[in-house]
Amino acid sequence: MTARPQLAKPSALVVGGGLAGITAALRLAEAGRGVTLLESRPRLGGLAFSFRRGDLTVDNGQHVYLRCCTAYRGLVDRLGAGHLVDLQPRLDVPVLGLGRDGIRTLGRLRRAELPVPLHLAASLAGYPHLRPADRLRVVRAALALRRLDLADPALDEISFGTWLRRQGQTPATLAALWDLVGVATLNATADRTSLALAAMVFKTGLLSDPGAADIGTARVPLGEIHHDRARAELERAGVRVLLRARAVELKPADQHAVRLESGELLTADTVVLAGAQDAAAALLPPGAIDRQERLAGLGTAPILNVHVVYDRKLLRRPFFAALGSPVQWVFDRTAHSGLAVPGAQYLALSQSAAEAEIDLPVAELRERYLPELERLLPAARGAEVLDFFVTRERTATFDPAPGTAALRPGARTHVPGVLLAGSWTATGWPATMESAVRSGHAAADAALAQTGRLPVDRGDGRWPR
Repeated sequence: MTARPQLAKPSALVVGGGLAGITAALRLAEAGRGVTLLESRPRLGGLAFSFRRGDLTVDNGQHVYLRCCTAYRGLVDRLGAGHLVDLQPRLDVPVLGLGRDGIRTLGRLRRAELPVPLHLAASLAGYPHLRPADRLRVVRAALALRRLDLADPALDEISFGTWLRRQGQTPATLAALWDLVGVATLNATADRTSLALAAMVFKTGLLSDPGAADIGTARVPLGEIHHDRARAELERAGVRVLLRARAVELKPADQHAVRLESGELLTADTVVLAGAQDAAAALLPPGAIDRQERLAGLGTAPILNVHVVYDRKLLRRPFFAALGSPVQWVFDRTAHSGLAVPGAQYLALSQSAAEAEIDLPVAELRERYLPELERLLPAARGAEVLDFFVTRERTATFDPAPGTAALRPGARTHVPGVLLAGSWTATGWPATMESAVRSGHAAADAALAQTGRLPVDRGDGRWPR
């Protein structure tokens, strides 16, 4: 009796080792594909990574997540890293305001165990950074937000700022609430943000479930989760991981071919382009997506991070947001970094929508931010600065301007077996870790569906069981 020939295992190439690529590679490997993951850098994690600076382990930025980020939380669990992250039991954001007279006022945005929208009522009623009349204006705008239909394409045609002013919002409410939250999550001010994206963020995070906006942070450097844990799980799943492997050309065929910068040619049945938007655009074959020329119109927005090591402890809470200062958010990174100087503290400032500052010299940024930290934290006036440095992500996110939705492609392309993933694709979310993971799931689902395997309905984005 003649033995039946063994069928070749379907193969997949995932180009890009960020969260989108990690997710797609794991999903395809679990579905029985032979997967190779290519990453041009020497580490995984995309823009959510860590590096060494002397004795410090430094995260390139303060990548927090929310309880409603179910897909990212699912990936963390899949990587066996659930014990390496913390999630607030209840939303609690200290907001330190500086008046023109230099007087500091501490307020808090926190929730109670009450149904939406009452969960934030007590916090807003006592919020010292808004007058009573402005607090009422915020309530009216929040109720109007709840009534918006996120599926309405007209929401992407105007800015969030324009809509807010139509709802009676003032410069004070924009600064003390809408931009306080929106700039950090959307990487743009209200006037430069699509109403569709802003409405999605505020409705999902603050107006859907009482605990949706509870803040999560890593207890360890991001590299331990997004590189160390991810690489171990990828290899355990049978994924071949190639670092320092830059893809420079994609030749679509029955067996797609990807040429590396080294000259090596790799072939696969499925290719997932999971890198940054410009890298994916450079590899896409002509006509692969509708209005492909418009992809170049999906701009980028920068994030600046300012890192300061003091010789003493100045901050006794994990983080705070600032008002009346160029400083936006300040995080205590001492425990995460492995700082070995006894009694010293390492603070990191996260500055989103930083177009005006992203290319300023370090000396100028030092002159700008050290005095501001002294205004916010008076104990800094007598403290010695042991180290000061900055990290810059000039293309940290896509630009969330009005009209963005029409520029974001879905996972499928017109080339069978070629898929797209990345936080910049059409996930409905802004450019966050959550969006990246969701895009990886979407690409894996599309790849499996093209071979007759129905995608798993994950509902809330968690990992398929």
